[in-house]
Amino acid sequence: MRKLFTERVAQPEPRVKETLEGKVRGALFQIVEQRISDNSFGFCFASQCPDGQGNSGVDVVSLRAMMEGFKVIWPEDARRMDDDETHDHQIFDLLEFTYEHIARPVPGGFHSYFGHYHYEYDQEGGRKQFAEEINRLFERNGVAFQLKDGQVERLVPTVLQEVLLQPTFNTGDQTLNELLGKAREKFLNRDLAIRRESLEKLWDAWERLKSLSDPADKKKSTKMLLDRGSTEPNLRDRLELEAKQLTEIGNAFMIRHAEVTKTPITQSIHVDYLFHRLFSFIRMLLQANGVAL
Repeated sequence: MRKLFTERVAQPEPRVKETLEGKVRGALFQIVEQRISDNSFGFCFASQCPDGQGNSGVDVVSLRAMMEGFKVIWPEDARRMDDDETHDHQIFDLLEFTYEHIARPVPGGFHSYFGHYHYEYDQEGGRKQFAEEINRLFERNGVAFQLKDGQVERLVPTVLQEVLLQPTFNTGDQTLNELLGKAREKFLNRDLAIRRESLEKLWDAWERLKSLSDPADKKKSTKMLLDRGSTEPNLRDRLELEAKQLTEIGNAFMIRHAEVTKTPITQSIHVDYLFHRLFSFIRMLLQANGVAL
C-alpha cells in the first residue's frame, strides 16, 4: 500500500505510546487473521493435497494446536475478549510467532478436482511484507515498538538512537564494554522490570569508569577523568557536581541496592530519564578522554 496523504505531508505522531490501544489491537489481529486465511502459514503447517501432488494451503487444525501448545493466543478468540483479558505481551508473542512461521504463498497449478491451488512459498518476502505492515501500523499510531528481525523491540529514543544501535562498544576496557552492552540490551527490552535492570548495569558501568584512570585510588581516578572532561573552570565544576549527583542517585534509589529505605523506580519515563542522563554523561567523558563510542 502506498503512503496515505497524512504520511506524506503531516508531522508523524511521536512514537511514545508503550501500550496498545484497542483499535491497534484489532488491526493487529486482522493482519494475522489475513495471513491465516491467505495460506501464508502453509509454509510451516502444510495441508497436503489428497492426491499427494503438493502443498494445498494451511492446515488450520495443526496451526491452532501448535499455538495452543506454545500458549500463543488465537486472534479470533482474542477479539472476543475484553482489553483487560489480553495483555500486550501476548499480542507481541502472536506477532513473533507469525513472523517465524509465515511465508508469501505463490499459487502454482490449479487442481480442478479438489478445487484448490498448489503453492510454493517465499519466506523472506512474506516476512518482510508482514514486518512492514506491522511497523507501519505502529508508526501511524505512535507506538514505541517495532518488529525487527522477528522480535518486537522497544524503539530507542531519538536522542540516543545512533550510539545505542551500534553493534558493540569499544571503550578499551572489556568489562566496561560488557556492562554498557548489557545495560543497552535491558534498556531496549519491552518489559519494564527488565528495563529497570538496565539502570543497575549502567550505574555499575559508571563505577567501573570512575576507577579506570587509577585503579589503586578511585577518588584520584575520578578526578583525572573529570579533569579531562573540561578545562573550563565553570564547566569543570558542573561536571564535578553532576558526577556526585549521579553517584548519589545510584545509592539513594533502588538501582544498585535493594534495601527497604531505597526509593523504587516504577515508571518507564523515569527509566528513560535516568538512563539518558547517565549514559550521556558517560559518553561525553569517554569522548573527552579520547574514546569515540
